[in-house]
Amino acid sequence: MAGRIEDYALVGDMQTAALICRDGSADWLCLPRFDSHAVFAGLLGTDEHGFWRLGPAHATGGEPPPANRRRYRGDSLVLESEWDTPRGTVRVIDFMPPRGTDAPQLVRIVEGVSGRVPMRSTLRMRFSYGWVVPWVRKVEDRTVAVAGPDSVWLDTDADTYGRNLTTYSDFTVGPGDRVALTISWQPSHKDAPPVPDAEAALTQTEDFWREWVGHCTYHGPYREAVVRSLITLKALTYAPTGGIVAAPTTSLPEEIGGSRNWDYRFTWLRDAAITLSSLLRTGYHEEARAWREWLLRAVAGDPEHLQIMYGIAGERDLGERDLTWLPGYEGSKPVRIGNEAAGQLQLDVYGEVTEALHLAHMTGLARNDYAALLQVKLIGYLEKHWDEPDEGIWEVRGPRRHFVHSKVMAWVAVDRTVKLIESGEVDGPLERWQKLRDEIHRNVCEKGYDKERNTFTQSYGSKELDASLLLIPQMGFLPPDDKRVIGTVEAIQRELSTPDGFVLRYPTSGADQGVDGLEGDEGAFLACSFWLADDLAMIGRVEDARKLFEKLLALRNDLGLLAEEWDPRLQRQVGNFPQAFSHVPLIDTALRLTTSGAYGG
Repeated sequence: MAGRIEDYALVGDMQTAALICRDGSADWLCLPRFDSHAVFAGLLGTDEHGFWRLGPAHATGGEPPPANRRRYRGDSLVLESEWDTPRGTVRVIDFMPPRGTDAPQLVRIVEGVSGRVPMRSTLRMRFSYGWVVPWVRKVEDRTVAVAGPDSVWLDTDADTYGRNLTTYSDFTVGPGDRVALTISWQPSHKDAPPVPDAEAALTQTEDFWREWVGHCTYHGPYREAVVRSLITLKALTYAPTGGIVAAPTTSLPEEIGGSRNWDYRFTWLRDAAITLSSLLRTGYHEEARAWREWLLRAVAGDPEHLQIMYGIAGERDLGERDLTWLPGYEGSKPVRIGNEAAGQLQLDVYGEVTEALHLAHMTGLARNDYAALLQVKLIGYLEKHWDEPDEGIWEVRGPRRHFVHSKVMAWVAVDRTVKLIESGEVDGPLERWQKLRDEIHRNVCEKGYDKERNTFTQSYGSKELDASLLLIPQMGFLPPDDKRVIGTVEAIQRELSTPDGFVLRYPTSGADQGVDGLEGDEGAFLACSFWLADDLAMIGRVEDARKLFEKLLALRNDLGLLAEEWDPRLQRQVGNFPQAFSHVPLIDTALRLTTSGAYGG
């Protein structure tokens, strides 16, 4: 049975990632890429759908208990879990070496600390998201599982044996003993991958993260949280292309038992653009450059048909389907792969992409002529379509609307491009687009603002609120001291807050289809809660901002990781995990509070 979402740790190699539970069970791993089929899909089903559990052997043959302690080794993605047992203490070190073009590996090193502790490894590989039982055989001293195009090789000095379509290893460790177990993926038609050197890989992995974190320019009071978030964002970056996945998982529910379950293993332009901005402001220009190059390749040849998301190598076809054989996380069905929202019209994306390109230019990223040309082409399209209804930032599956946030971000796109033309970096119809910028601004203020309640609304003519309106002052659409901004912030805090002070995206309708065209409810959206903390600081309520920020930090699991949402009723994390769209605003709010002196020290 899968653990709670917050019970999981992330290890990864910048091409894929595994989730490992407190009990030492790797319950999610897609090979060889983030968006490949899962070899371990127990997270979304049962043990029959694949897992790898490693921990102290239970005296009665049961499964190991949760680890007594776990942590990442310093500022790295190397996980250490420790168990105290009646026979002694044992440590398991889990990591995935950054691989370049080598075979992807999940390495697990068992280290005896005290006493003599019997250990058991239980490896159940199931390919194609738990659907296919592979053919497992011995090849000399190695164990290989093969099905179709995939092969996974197990290497260990421990004895292995098979039973009930599962591979076991039983061994005992004493003080200082170290036993390594490694799985490596390889296309099944190729020769076996090299036998891994687990200890050398551990040193290489620790060196990689130490060197990478050393480039961080943030040294404020929230450094631990910021660095852990940056490491998580780096782990969600697909190194060969620079694409950034929103999360390494699919179908972790926004409501336990509900149907709001989506595949997040793709690159959303919005998420990637705001990730780029956080990386730029903390010293990571190389990642920003790689993302810009990914963007230019993804959009190349067809800027007028900009998608809101692409595959991690720029793929456009992300067809959605249900995996009917998987029961879902805690019964939350359906389990989906692919995402049909890729075909939606979301006008705000033009603003986020343009803002990211603008920030890259302003922070000294080397000029790219095609990036500037792309920006102008995007505004040429937006000029003709900005006044159309769209699906908006939250990817509603109901009717299109004139979402206020979408119009605000259209204004951002035009505004940043006007500034680019004014700087002399590129040619464009300056006067016409200055007028367009003013027209969009006027349109939003007239049609998206409720004078009686002194607040902007979710869409033109609606009474609903929407947490995306919190971005109005952050994007410079209106100054933070404007009474309409203050009124909107206070209305959202009043009407969209949960009892514990976190923020919902918008009202949902339970069993009935709401504005998003979906049944069911969801938790507080963590990004929106960070946005509220930002806005509170901007309107002068700095102490309130700090208190909210620190409450949000307390929601992180013991390893500093956040999912997409927080369920205030169940008091647990929900949604795909870990979520870039939660860790990015954490970094942004920490930077804002640090510069405002809001940390109280």
